[in-house]
Amino acid sequence: MTTSPPRTDRRPRRRGHRAAAAAAALTSFALLAACSGPPAGGGGNVTDVRLSASTPEARGEIDSFTWALYAEPPSLDYTVAFDYPQNTILSNVCESLMRWTPALTTEPGLARQATNPDPTTWVYDLRQGVRFHDGREMTADDVVFSLGRQTDPDNAAAWAQVFQNVESVTKTGPLQVTVKLKKPDSQFPQYMATAAGAVASKAGVEEAGKDYGTSGGLACTGPFKLGTWNKGQSVELERFDGYWGTKAKSKKAVFRFLTDPSARTNAMLSGEIDGGYLIPTESYARLRGSGVGTLYFGEGLSTVNVNVTNMKGPLGDVRVRRALSLALDRSGFVKAGLGGAGTVTNSLTTRAAWAAAPERTLKTAFDGLPPTAQDIEKARALVKEAGATGKTLTVATSSIGQDVSLLATAVQAAGTQIGLDIRLKTIAPNAFTALFTDPQAREGIDMFPLTYYDSITDPLDLLQNFKTGAYMNFAGYSDPSYDRMVDEATAAYQPGPRMDIEARLQRHAAEQLLWIPVAEWPTALFLNKRITGAPTTISYMYHPWAAAVGAAQ
Repeated sequence: MTTSPPRTDRRPRRRGHRAAAAAAALTSFALLAACSGPPAGGGGNVTDVRLSASTPEARGEIDSFTWALYAEPPSLDYTVAFDYPQNTILSNVCESLMRWTPALTTEPGLARQATNPDPTTWVYDLRQGVRFHDGREMTADDVVFSLGRQTDPDNAAAWAQVFQNVESVTKTGPLQVTVKLKKPDSQFPQYMATAAGAVASKAGVEEAGKDYGTSGGLACTGPFKLGTWNKGQSVELERFDGYWGTKAKSKKAVFRFLTDPSARTNAMLSGEIDGGYLIPTESYARLRGSGVGTLYFGEGLSTVNVNVTNMKGPLGDVRVRRALSLALDRSGFVKAGLGGAGTVTNSLTTRAAWAAAPERTLKTAFDGLPPTAQDIEKARALVKEAGATGKTLTVATSSIGQDVSLLATAVQAAGTQIGLDIRLKTIAPNAFTALFTDPQAREGIDMFPLTYYDSITDPLDLLQNFKTGAYMNFAGYSDPSYDRMVDEATAAYQPGPRMDIEARLQRHAAEQLLWIPVAEWPTALFLNKRITGAPTTISYMYHPWAAAVGAAQ
């Protein structure tokens, strides 16, 4: 749940164009967009953006289809599957105990059922007869081993935080695993539908050793198995005919790494690529009007933010963070950076993440949040009051797409107008994901664009990132009162009481502007006329979406 997805999507999303110092002369981001001219491969904004639940069901099987990815995964080890490229592939190869559905609900996965006999116990009864790609049959031993890898400090697992309240994971039957918690944890069972709950063959992982995830097989159970990995070019998945569920409609899925947004778009228009998620925003209108396929939008549970990574400098003063928020031209960014397909927001969380909340809770969570309208004079006064006029800040940017590059430039333009000296540091697309996993990669960087996707349908997925020591708490923020509220929300299994606490967390995080929220952003999906069946929602991060892709005719 990271950019620009860490998600994340913990899903964060990591997503340029090197900005010129001339941005200092710009009076607004809207002016920047007008002066820059149309982006390469552009075609204007889309209008009438409607979210669809799915694409038409496939009518038959196909031999293969080709999918575009904006970067090559550094590894396909499920323990470090913390970004879009990894999870888009891995969700079709490695399965978890539970499964996220296209409707963003949770259902049984490799576990046929999950029960909660008491607040600190979760029992997972496994499906019988499930085979790994290496031919071995799944047992409770494999599950215990696979979850154990997430907490092994030698693995530096991106999902270790999910297991912070786990006391033990034990085999309590040939096909049963029991998880004992140190205290009630409402988030743990939800995360078992993500890569945190992925299961691989114990023997297969041990045989691969240090090469697991970077070469050879992944020894998982999904509808596809890892085929040829042509480093720097593509990953091929082959249909696993021993799959326990409904077999994939395509015999092969090929993922091509195309770091240049224009190249990705042109490959889709020419038919070289059949489809893809994370469509370059500057290409929305061009693809929609091309006649070669269909551009879909679905629920993304995603917000575009400016991630504050260093509070030891000027950003340590909340007045400077508030000033930047007031100076940002969010509407201009949505039009130019998101192709018109986003919604300006002052909330770190999406409305859809609060689906289970009553109206009074929504009022607490969303009413009175910091304004989204620009107020340059007030922002300039805050910078002066903080003694930060003329101070330098560095923002990371990348050529992954306009959602990253233009947001970074928008921050630079905003800072220039209010007396800050904001400089851009360009990072290659394949290296941008390291900002989420490697503290050294963040050295010398004060902020970077972050599109965060929720990995579960719960606001706490994002809000817990500001707890002391949290994996994505890159700025090192610490507040004991906030930590206590996170613990209280985590312990509440009932959605109503939990979301009441989460609403207070949202207000606290908003006041501190630990990340600066900019826009909500739907999932974009393009399919040419040859294929159909892929889900339109962010579920593709942890759902075996490619298995449903087949012939459109």
